[in-house]
Amino acid sequence: MRAIGLMSGTSADGIDAALVEVGRRSAKVLAFHTFPYPPAVRGALFALFEGKDGVAEVCHLNFVVGELFARAAMRLADRAGVAMKSIDVIGSHGQTVYHIPRARQWFAGTRRSSRSTLQIGEPAVIAQRTGVTTVADFRTRDVAAGGQGAPLVPLADWFLFGDRRRNRAIQNIGGIANVTYLPAGGGVESVRAFDTGPGNMVIDRVVWRVTRGKFGYDVDGRLAAAGQVNEPLLREWMRNPYFALRPPKTTGREDFGVPYADRLYQRAAACGLAGQDIVATVTALTARSIAAAYRRFLKGRVDEVILCGGGARNRTLVDMLRRNLHPAGVILTDDLGIDADAKEAVSFAILACRTIRGLAGNVPAATGAAGAVVLGKITPGRSSRT
Repeated sequence: MRAIGLMSGTSADGIDAALVEVGRRSAKVLAFHTFPYPPAVRGALFALFEGKDGVAEVCHLNFVVGELFARAAMRLADRAGVAMKSIDVIGSHGQTVYHIPRARQWFAGTRRSSRSTLQIGEPAVIAQRTGVTTVADFRTRDVAAGGQGAPLVPLADWFLFGDRRRNRAIQNIGGIANVTYLPAGGGVESVRAFDTGPGNMVIDRVVWRVTRGKFGYDVDGRLAAAGQVNEPLLREWMRNPYFALRPPKTTGREDFGVPYADRLYQRAAACGLAGQDIVATVTALTARSIAAAYRRFLKGRVDEVILCGGGARNRTLVDMLRRNLHPAGVILTDDLGIDADAKEAVSFAILACRTIRGLAGNVPAATGAAGAVVLGKITPGRSSRT
């Protein structure tokens, strides 16, 4: 099947779009591009994340983001010289605006509780504009089945990177960092995955604070490279309860968003750290928390770590990971033929193909769901004759 995968992560930088030919156990990336959000839309999303706007804005942005996702799909196809009518399916993760992975009481006085999650980017708009059947809202079925709705891509990781000889860890570093562990020669039932903690989210916010808004992220890890890690502070931050929580587990902006990053910045500044030292220390927090998660929760050695996501472009973070994860080898998905920035979008193209075929897409051992379920909601594309 020929599919387009669409993804916007917790950093909300823009829409990753990947055009993929998906076979029984293969995926060939035909084209990939990231389409940045217009600044006004990104600003509105962050206001929503921070609870500054009400239900009317959620309603409005759901359709605005849907239009932008549809436009990203069509622009990608145009760049690749491919007609939209040749696309079998679009898989859209959407934009997460809130995620409650741990069960919450319905209301005072009742014993009932539910997990919940909310993604925007209306799939009806995507299907209507593109004419292509669209699968979206992948998280909700897993949550309905008792799971945490994340990580969602372990099955795609197994599909793409499972190896007969090497135990591999696929480490995505987006706003949040998550790992998929693939034991050598194992089937999908052997796969384990969970969110390790913060990825780029805290680093990006601290860089914005340190540079007084001039930069939104640490280009190539240069600021961190110029600083020194403050070990006492790092040890203090590593006592965050999330890091000791046993999988299945998932996290997000609700735990490691702007308020959390600002507390870390203020604590470091109160200790007299220079700006580059603060950036170095929060970068080390991402690396150290990933390595600690491997030691605590991965049952078996790791022969090879394969990095993807925006954090794979941060050279200082990658160097820290190499030191913290030694003797495991550390490479990028680029080295295996898939752009590190494209991997998540490619995964949703694969998951969409599985949904259209009626195949399960979650890994219950990773999410905690009661069983394997077909993910997503299908919105038909071209209208059939009546």
